[in-house]
Amino acid sequence: MFLETICIKNGVVQNLDAHIIRMEQTAACFGFPAPILPCLKSMLPKSLSYTNVKCKIEYEKSIQNIEFMAYTPKLICSLRLVEANDINYSFKFSNRSELNALNNEKEECDEVLIIQNGCITDTTYSNVVFQKNNKFFTPKTYLLNGTKRQKLLRKSIIHEAGITVDNLYEFEHVHLINSMLDIEDGIKCPVLNIFSV
Repeated sequence: MFLETICIKNGVVQNLDAHIIRMEQTAACFGFPAPILPCLKSMLPKSLSYTNVKCKIEYEKSIQNIEFMAYTPKLICSLRLVEANDINYSFKFSNRSELNALNNEKEECDEVLIIQNGCITDTTYSNVVFQKNNKFFTPKTYLLNGTKRQKLLRKSIIHEAGITVDNLYEFEHVHLINSMLDIEDGIKCPVLNIFSV
């Protein structure tokens, strides 16, 4: 089963084309036709019309479940570096047990930052963007090429870079981005608050 998470702000579905493309690419790779999304705006509960909404869609050959919930971002003040060379999350699977298990290693930190072969990848629920001198860089070595990551790269707001355990402290802050989070949302922490295992 696969998962698509779509942001709806004040009743407006965000970046929908990118989500449809990802569903089509996922379906093509696994050998089935992508299901057609219904009109999400018409399905949105009225009580959620004027807020930030996280829409979770589970699908295979057909849509299995659609869920809407008010979204409040989690404050992130610290990250724990965790090595996880065997995790493959190049597609957005609904089964996130391997990723979720990594948070058992975060200790007193708020979230983990996953390393593969010494290279920075993602957190368990976001891509990451590193800030230096008001310029923004995202690791070339991502786990999932997220829709927000792709959008910011297309707009040249962020740029790919080789970010490793050895050079990450050259940056000032790390921002968390995903379909629900943008750089300006301020979900970030100083790189000095990224701790080794």
